[in-house]
Amino acid sequence: MRKRRGFIRFAILHLLNEEPMHGYQIMKELEARSNHTYSASAGTIYPALQELLDQQLITLDTSTDKKIYTIDTNGKKQLQSSKHANADFWTEWQERMTWRTSKEATQLRDALDHWEIALRKAMKQTRGNRARSKELIALIEEMTNRLKNNH
Repeated sequence: MRKRRGFIRFAILHLLNEEPMHGYQIMKELEARSNHTYSASAGTIYPALQELLDQQLITLDTSTDKKIYTIDTNGKKQLQSSKHANADFWTEWQERMTWRTSKEATQLRDALDHWEIALRKAMKQTRGNRARSKELIALIEEMTNRLKNNH
């Protein structure tokens, strides 16, 4: 349900906009820019790099012993036209990564996981029961509206 790698992709574009880098260098720089609250993994970084390559936003130079990634014109345009183009990107990056590892964020993720389990159970219990289905739909719509109106 959660969108993966979106913010990571923009972080990579920001780094490559500063200078060409190889994958390990990107991982280490992302960690450093988060004040070491984010631990970049190859399982996140290399698929994100592949997506950027597939979308022709970066190029890959394999003529040296290390694969060097470089932002290209399309990548620069994408970066400039995005909501993540601002000068405060790295401040936002650090805040986001710090939040991800906070006690509150962990508690929210746990609460969401428990809510999803309860919702699936409730959905199973509504099979063939229109009245219960309508009640569940109303509950979900009420919660959605409350979340929209409070934030």
